[in-house]
Amino acid sequence: MKKMIKLGLLSLILVLGITACGSAKVMNVPSQEIVEKKTAEDVFNAIKRAGVGLGWIVKKSENNTAIATLNLRSHQAVIAISYTDKDYAIDYKSSVDLNYNQAENTIHSNYNGWIQNLNNAIKVQLSL
Repeated sequence: MKKMIKLGLLSLILVLGITACGSAKVMNVPSQEIVEKKTAEDVFNAIKRAGVGLGWIVKKSENNTAIATLNLRSHQAVIAISYTDKDYAIDYKSSVDLNYNQAENTIHSNYNGWIQNLNNAIKVQLSL
């Protein structure tokens, strides 16, 4: 009986481990309202500080958009962050070695954690 329980637990751990390394739906961050009065330049600077603090390379593009790139080992994620003085949004742009599947809109599950961390860091920077 104990052997069966151990085997069951081992199977569960193995399944959870495989699932944790799997794919997830691509996370985009819809429009996030900026409560405190800021200029569009203030918002870009907050995005840049937040991104750089987490290892992202953030460059200003056209039409109030920042392009941010994260390079980790052989992986690369590129996102577009559109912003105004009132809000910002984060959208997937491209990736390398993250198992992106356009048809299913899935990507390596670590990507979503990186986006959540970046979004939280932007909120912190905007509150300063």
